[in-house]
This record gives sequence, structure tokens and C-alpha cells, in this order.
Amino acid sequence: MWTLPALAAGWAALLVVLAAGRFSPIERLEAISYDWRARLALGWDTPAATNLGFVDINDESIAALLEGRLGANYRFGLYWPRHLYGRVLRELRAQGARAVAFDVLFGELRPDHAPARVQQGPSPDLRDFLQALHPGEEPVALRDERGDFVLAESDDYFAWQLRQAQMAILAADRGVLPPALFATNAAALGDIAADKDSDGVLRRVRAFRTYRRWHPLFERAAAEYGVDLARARIEPGRIVLRLTDGTELPPVLLDQEGRFALADLVGESAPPGLPPRARPFTELRVWHMGIVLAAQALQLDLSAADADLASGRITLHGADGVQRVIPVDGEGYFYIDWSLPVTDDRLAKQNFITLLEKDRDRELGRTNGIPELWHDRLVVVGSTATGNDLTDLGATPLARETFLLSKHWNVANALLLNRFIRRAPPAGEAALVVGLGLLAVALSWIFRPPSSTLLVAVAAAAYTGLAVLVYVQWRWWLPLVLPVAGGLVLTHGGVLGYQAFFEGREKRRVKEVFSKIVSPSVVRELLQAEKLALGGARREVTVFFADVRGFTELTDASQEQAAEYVRQQGLTADAAEAFYAQWARETLATVNLYLTTVADQVKQHDGTLDKYIGDCVMAFWGAPTAHPHHAAACVRAAIDAQRAVFELNTRRAAENQQIATENKRRAAAGQPPLPLQALLCLGTGINTGFVTVGLMGSDRHLLNYTVFGREVNLASRLEGVSGRGRIVISESTYQHLLRDAPALAAACRPLPPVTVKGIRTPVVIYEVLWQQAGAGGDSPPPKAGAS
Repeated sequence: MWTLPALAAGWAALLVVLAAGRFSPIERLEAISYDWRARLALGWDTPAATNLGFVDINDESIAALLEGRLGANYRFGLYWPRHLYGRVLRELRAQGARAVAFDVLFGELRPDHAPARVQQGPSPDLRDFLQALHPGEEPVALRDERGDFVLAESDDYFAWQLRQAQMAILAADRGVLPPALFATNAAALGDIAADKDSDGVLRRVRAFRTYRRWHPLFERAAAEYGVDLARARIEPGRIVLRLTDGTELPPVLLDQEGRFALADLVGESAPPGLPPRARPFTELRVWHMGIVLAAQALQLDLSAADADLASGRITLHGADGVQRVIPVDGEGYFYIDWSLPVTDDRLAKQNFITLLEKDRDRELGRTNGIPELWHDRLVVVGSTATGNDLTDLGATPLARETFLLSKHWNVANALLLNRFIRRAPPAGEAALVVGLGLLAVALSWIFRPPSSTLLVAVAAAAYTGLAVLVYVQWRWWLPLVLPVAGGLVLTHGGVLGYQAFFEGREKRRVKEVFSKIVSPSVVRELLQAEKLALGGARREVTVFFADVRGFTELTDASQEQAAEYVRQQGLTADAAEAFYAQWARETLATVNLYLTTVADQVKQHDGTLDKYIGDCVMAFWGAPTAHPHHAAACVRAAIDAQRAVFELNTRRAAENQQIATENKRRAAAGQPPLPLQALLCLGTGINTGFVTVGLMGSDRHLLNYTVFGREVNLASRLEGVSGRGRIVISESTYQHLLRDAPALAAACRPLPPVTVKGIRTPVVIYEVLWQQAGAGGDSPPPKAGAS
């Protein structure tokens, strides 16, 4: 049979497996609880870095450039030339920005874009830069029809500003890197990929990704023939390229050192100045843009990072002993602390067009009135525009639609403050689940419903409050779903179910055992009792023995009469056997009638019917349920039993008169007479004292709820000295009557002490004059005709 410890151990093991395995359905619910905490945390005054900012490309920016509000040189459609970003970068540098991260993917060069135009000629540095980019060519510096200088191609100008700034971070996304013109002049690259969870919510980012920077010949093949390098398959000794439509090209063979022959791609010997063989790509670790942004301020050396994903930590080292440890999972993901939404006042914000305008004024020498909002700030340049290709909306813990570029400054904020979201490890979650499960078992077992349910609810609320508090204050993510739903609620429900099933079975067992030996009210009391001492207990009880006097004589006499009748009638063996069987049934019916009469009175007075010992009834009061006046209840039952037997004998005596009349008629007709009904009486002994009470026997065989001990033996001995129609009680019972029922005590008279078997000293006894105890019963019982 399943016991509670076995069931609890099995349930705990299941919860541990669920917590350690982090199964998808449970993780989905846990993620929802995490989102709820993230939203709650926004309402608290949590710390935030003060040097973060956002340059917004919004619908107003697009409209302003489309309408040429800044002048003819600033009139462009949706896909802006790169030199605009260079101008904004120049202005941010002029205002002293610490780092600028572009959440804009410059995935290829755009020679079709309009060139950069200014009203002054190019500086010597710009000329040198352009000369280095285009050796042998004269840098463009011609005036156009409007009198403006056409300084450079748009991409060249942007690359020049990247070189000048030395603090710009360019975006990389899912294998797409900026062209070498931009990447080599930028301060760093930053990964901007958004890997949403299975429910479409962005909760985590990857600390870094490994990108492939392909050999220029591969990039040329990609540009000219539509090769999708992101889908290139790297196999031992070869690379399989695919076109954008999925068509596979002949493989490019690699030597033992992993190099390819340049002639395999160009169809001829290697171009001049290049070695005949080269590696197809180099691998480049690109950190998340938010990490790169914060690293600029903290002077973290990302190239020297200790990335131990197996232990769940990435350690970044910086100048002057600065160190940051990012908690990650086995794939390098960590959770974004969404502390700074776009609307947060602690985040510096300015429109892209405003910065363009300030750069134009600065170029014209109008520097008065330009506030340095961006001094020493970490800046993200990105889009909140809607309804076009610049839209960057998605679901986060904060809302179903959030500007996803906000992940960059939130990640940077976490590094600057050294404040990361740390989730409890699987072992810790399992320990929490088991601990709360044990608490639920204890509360459910110690207290009864609804108190236990209320306490479990309080425990669930307290734990939920704790989980919210530690998240808000310290960004510790304690699990909620399994500890509350599994550890507390379901465990509590399981214990209640166990109690309902097994206690129900126990109550059925109690009812089966006691329904025939106690009154219905006692059975109900037993079933409602929280604790029952059925296995053995020491209790003060009052024990009752009532013997049906005259039954032995009746049996002997009627047996002789039956044998005489068989001889006189000369009955055959079968007929004689049938006659004896009928005689036995009638004899047993007689004694059962008297025993039942006594037992009915026992149960009516809430006594416990112990057993029938031949023609004797044994009962007791005070167990299994306590009875404050057990002695008085027992004596009243004994009185009513005597009166009930008296009334029974009265009825049977009247019936005997009818039988006698019938026998005269039968004698005249030559028929055998009918037997008269026996009139029996009771001798009752009662004693009060401490006994051992409990179930005796086993479920497999005979099971009896009984009492035993010296006081039980004394009650039996008092029944032996009670005689016919008398109730004899002990001194201890009489003392109880004096205290609890003085009227009954007044109906008692002392008898001479008696010496009984098993007790050395004489026993003080009293007789209960049941004819005088209360109304009725003044006449003595009729003389037993067959006793």
C-alpha cells in the first residue's frame, strides 16, 4: 500500500526532474511570471546609468529629409546616403560623446548614393584619406552648379568620419558584416541580432557571436553571381556554395591547411600581388552591441575575455582592476534587464534631424547656442519610425510592441552598474521546489482544511512577494511556477486527496467496526474526530457486565424436554435431527432477544458494546470517544436495561397465559402442548477505573475494540455477585455518581464488602435500586417461570 512518505518521495522526485529539466510548457509559464516581475520593477526607483542616450530616427526625421527642410543638400528619400550618418557622428564627436553605436545595418557599399556636398573644400586629412582609398585617382573636390563642393562618395565620407571619430560601433547581424571600408575604420563591431524565445518575446541576447569574414574573392562571387554565403556548407576538404535559389555550385576544394586556390574562383591564375592560395574566411568574435558600448566607457578588453560557457560565466577585464562577470547559459545567452524603456527620463534623447541641423550650423561656423548634451555619453543611433523598412518593433517583457533597439542601452546599463539578472540554477530551483513541497506537506498534515488551505495560500503569497522583492532589489530570478504551483498548491492538493482517500477508507473501517457496537451519534463523533487512539490507549472508563440469569437452567431443562419428546414420539433420526434444530433455533432466539434488549439500551446511552460472552453482555463508556459522565451514563443504561427486561418479561408472562389456555384446548384434542416462553432476568456488575483500550486482533482475522485490565476483571466479578435483577457497582463508580449524578447516588444502598477472585482485600460495593431510581419501575420483576 502506498504510504504518505512514499507518495511524497515520488512527488518530490518528479518535481526535481521538472525543475532540473526545465521542460518547455513549464518554462513558458515561468517566462510569463518573469515578464510580470520585469513590468513590476519599472514602478520601483531602481538605479540606472546617467550617461546613456538615444538619437532617434523617427517618422519626423524621414519627413524632414523628404521635404528638404534643412536645405537642398539635405533632401533625400527613405534610403539615406551614408554621409548623413557621418555628419551626425561628426556632431556627436564634436559634443564629446564617449561612444556611438549605430543600430543600422550597413551591409554593403552603395556607390549609387548621392555624394557628400559642403560649401568648403576638403581638408588635407580628407584628401590623404581619399588618396589612400583610391590610389592614383584625384580626390573629388569640384564645385557643382550650385557652387557646393562635391567632396567624396557618400560611403567614403562616412568611412572618413568613422576614422576621425575612433569611437563608432557598427552593427553586424546574423552573419552580415559591414564592408571592410567601414569595419576597418570603425572602433568596433557590435552584434544586433534579436533571438526571440519560442513565444516571440525578446528576453535574452547572446553575449557574442562568431562571424566569418570571407575572402574578397568569395564576396565578389556573392555579389556577382548571387551566392548566399550565409548558407555555405563547410565540409572536410571543401566548401559547398549555394545560390539564393538553393542551387548548389561545384565545391571549392581545400588543402590540408584549409586553404583554397584563388584560380578556382577566378578561373585563371591568382590576381597580381595575391598569393595563389588563401584561407576562405577568418573567424571574428563580435560582441553584443550593448556590451561593446559599455566596454568603451569601462575600458574593458573584450579580446582578453574569459568565456567559460560551461560554468555559465563570461569574465571581462578592464583598466584599474575593473571586472564584469556576465551570467550566461551554455550557449552564451543572458537575460536583458529591461530597466530603461525609450520613455525613461534618465535616457538622453534627441532627434536625428536636430543633430544634422547642429552639424550644419557648426560647419558654417554658427556654434553659439549648441548645448553639449552628449558630452561623455554612450549613444545609440536607431529607428523608432513606423510603416517602413526602418521599423524595429517587437514583443519584450515590457509590452507586446517595444522598440527593440532599446536592448542595447539596457545591456550597456547592466554592465555599467554591474547589475545582471541571475536566475537560480536548476539545483537551486529543485531545492526550492522540494523545500516548499515539504512545507505544504507539513501544513496540510498538521492543520485541517480550511486552515491548512489558508496557510498554504499565505505561504504562496509570501514566497511570491519574496520572489518579486529579490528581483526588484537584486535582479535575482527565483522560480515561481514550480515552487508555487507544484511545491505548494499541487502538493497541498495531493495531501488533501491522500487524506480524503485514505482517511475516508479509515473512516469506513471505523464505521464498519463501531456501527454495530455503539450508537449512531457516537459513530458520527468518531468520524468527525481528528485523532483516534484505536491502536491502544490508557483511558478512564466505566465497564458494564450484564448476565442473562436462568439461561443455563432454561437450556438444560428444555434439552431434557426435547429428548423426552423424541423418545415418546419415536422419531426417526432425520425427524429427531430436525426437531433438535428447531429447538436450538428457538432457544437461541430467546437468549438473543434478551441480549438484544440489553444491547439496545447500551447503544441508546452512547455506550460501546464490546462483546457477547455466552449469555453475558460486556460494554463500556468513555472510549473510543470521551464521555464526561461515563459512570452515570453506564448506570442509567443498566437501569433502563433492567426495566426493559422487566417489560419484556411482563409481555411474555401475558403470552404464557394465552399459551396455557391454548394447551388446554390442545390436550382435549389429543395434541401435544406448546412450550411456555421463558422469563429471564439480569445480574449486572459495574466498575469505573483506568484500563487499556484499543483494537485487538487483526484485519485479516477477528478484530475487536475492547478494554482489559484489573478494573475490567473487577466489573466481571461484581456481575457474578449481583444475583438476579440486581445492579451492583463499585466504590469508584459510586464516587462518580456522587459527583456527576447525585440523584442516582441517592438511589444506591451500600452492601457488605465482598471478596472476589483476583483481589486480596474486600471490595466496597453498592446496589443501585433501579425500581426507585426515577419514575416508573416500582414493581419487582415477575418470578421467572423457567429460571
